[in-house]
Amino acid sequence: MTNSRTIEARELAQQALLCNDVATKCEMARHLTDDVPVNLSVALDEPDPLPAAPGRPNKPVLVAPSELKHRSVSTEHGRAVLLHALAHIEFNAINLALDIVWRFADMPEPFYRDWLKVAREEAYHFGLLQTRLESLGHEYGDFPAHNGLWEMATKTSSDLLARLALVPRTLEARGLDASPAIRSKLAQAGDHDSAATLDIILRDEIGHVAIGNYWYRFVCEQRGLDPVETYDSLAMTYNAPRLRGPFNLQARRQAGFDDIELARLQDRV
Repeated sequence: MTNSRTIEARELAQQALLCNDVATKCEMARHLTDDVPVNLSVALDEPDPLPAAPGRPNKPVLVAPSELKHRSVSTEHGRAVLLHALAHIEFNAINLALDIVWRFADMPEPFYRDWLKVAREEAYHFGLLQTRLESLGHEYGDFPAHNGLWEMATKTSSDLLARLALVPRTLEARGLDASPAIRSKLAQAGDHDSAATLDIILRDEIGHVAIGNYWYRFVCEQRGLDPVETYDSLAMTYNAPRLRGPFNLQARRQAGFDDIELARLQDRV
């Protein structure tokens, strides 16, 4: 007999994933607390097919990355464009955490607890960035954005190991590398509140990537696979973006990358 407690947690995550309203989605994510019951390793029926896109508002308009224009953060408009891009990343990160909870069954209870925590924190980050945008006279949706994070979610929808390897350990880990330079630019422009917001986000994102690393290695061990060699194979199979330096080695170490992985990362540059 299937236990309804795990179904409840995963169905709540799916409802939040499909919600189109930004404020409601964030509120739903924040309510996926440790009080939401999750059972141990209950295999459920297959989830619904991955939607072409998660629930999202009509704006921002999604365009190819090459169509996005870079603006100088020395201007208020440029800072708004940058903060909007960061908010869009966090919005996608909410959806990614919600989807991994819903999509992949038969994992230990801490797996679901970890990703529910990530969804809550990503919603918190989005709110921080939305506040900064509002201080500049803008809101989420005012500028175009791209859909790269969700495209990788679509590619990896049928394999948890690929999802863990190529979303938290690749795309989200890139944020650890980019954060110091972005923070420095904002601080130099005199936007210390936004710089402080990035400090909070980096602190939490180290934890999120660490969660991805932990469960990636867990699934590798389950399948009898070498984590380093398997990562290289998955990156090639799914055409993962090539990672370019400089790398935030301190943050990556805190997030659980070992010396072998960091050495290979730098060798590819």
